[in-house]
Amino acid sequence: MRRRSIISAIPAAAVALVCAGMVALTTTPSAAAVGGSGPYPADYETSTGLPNHTIYRPGTLPSEKMPIFVWGNGGCSANGTGQLPFLREIASYGFLVIASGAPNGSGSTTSQMLTQSIDWAVAENSRQGSKYNGRLDTGKIAVGGWSCGGLEAYAVSNDSRVTTTTIFSSGLLNDSDDYQLRRLTKPIAYFIGGPSDIAYPNAIDDWGKLPAGLPAFMGNLNVGHGGTYTQTNGGEFGRVAVLYLKWRLKGDTTAGANFVGPNCGLCNTQWQVQQKNLTLGDVTPSPSPSPSPSPSPSPSPSPSPSPSPSPSPSPSPSPSPSGGTGGCSAAYSVQDQWAGGFVAAINVTAGGSAINGWRLTLTLPARATITSMWNGVNSGTSGTVTITNQSYNGRLPAGQSTSLGFQGNGAGAGATITCTAG
Repeated sequence: MRRRSIISAIPAAAVALVCAGMVALTTTPSAAAVGGSGPYPADYETSTGLPNHTIYRPGTLPSEKMPIFVWGNGGCSANGTGQLPFLREIASYGFLVIASGAPNGSGSTTSQMLTQSIDWAVAENSRQGSKYNGRLDTGKIAVGGWSCGGLEAYAVSNDSRVTTTTIFSSGLLNDSDDYQLRRLTKPIAYFIGGPSDIAYPNAIDDWGKLPAGLPAFMGNLNVGHGGTYTQTNGGEFGRVAVLYLKWRLKGDTTAGANFVGPNCGLCNTQWQVQQKNLTLGDVTPSPSPSPSPSPSPSPSPSPSPSPSPSPSPSPSPSPSPSGGTGGCSAAYSVQDQWAGGFVAAINVTAGGSAINGWRLTLTLPARATITSMWNGVNSGTSGTVTITNQSYNGRLPAGQSTSLGFQGNGAGAGATITCTAG
């Protein structure tokens, strides 16, 4: 059972307002060293191709390819410079960092904005005439966020392009959102503000529910929910974030030694450290260049007014195959089932020829409805539903697959599905 804290005892909209208030109180510009402390002095810019975002990069691009780090702000605030010292510090070590929200922007962000950041960076790396053409390591992408931004990071962590997730002072709000933990397959790290951090109970609850075998690190620094993001160069959180990203995205095992083993660099310091399944050599390899799906569920899961359901011990054990029509096939399976809800996965596979788009016809069981979907666009939520590809996962080489999924109400077993190309 998730231990509810103040952050999980009020509506999600109020959570955003509370966190935004904290951001307003803690983001007064500080005396950050211009350019950060790394070997590549950095600053930020914007791009007309990526509106409502802030791009942090070295002033002079390094000769080595830059890994990518996309960031969700505290309070889901659309101010892309709200954590400027912290993000510029990371960029100064040879990373391309993209924050949701324009510089000094207003309003709120969504998890889809993190996906837009990844899409843009991948496209710029291959666009002729772009200063980033061939300069980015699109096989090394991290997603992270603070507080409400951490919830956004969770929401996109199953994007196949993401190689590690970083959660800063955040935790899922309800047990009904735990499916986001069960679908994690890549290393994850938590950087929390200690017992005085409002997100501490939920982060600890998440830690206990991570999939068996998942490489994971948790560090608690007793600074509370506000962290150290606006201190010079992002303070201690900035220093440790750089070390973690150098390890996970650049393969720097010297940096990785700060996180691994009983005598790790952060062990027996002001940090309280927990580890699961960590070895210095477990850096995730770059994925193959097959199509890369991205999730698009809502960014801030809302607390449920009723007790959170307990997962059923018997979800559908294997995918249900479908008939393929017009060059593609699809398979449907129920990943999790509980009293009143379920999570389903769908796998789409091209036939003997490449396809440039796909359309699914999904017939749901009686009284089952779709509440949120990722990596697909649904028309309708009950009965017979049409699902089409997103812009990034419609083109499939012969024999290649892409995955999508959704959360629903009711029982998921017994659905039928067909696929049509084009």
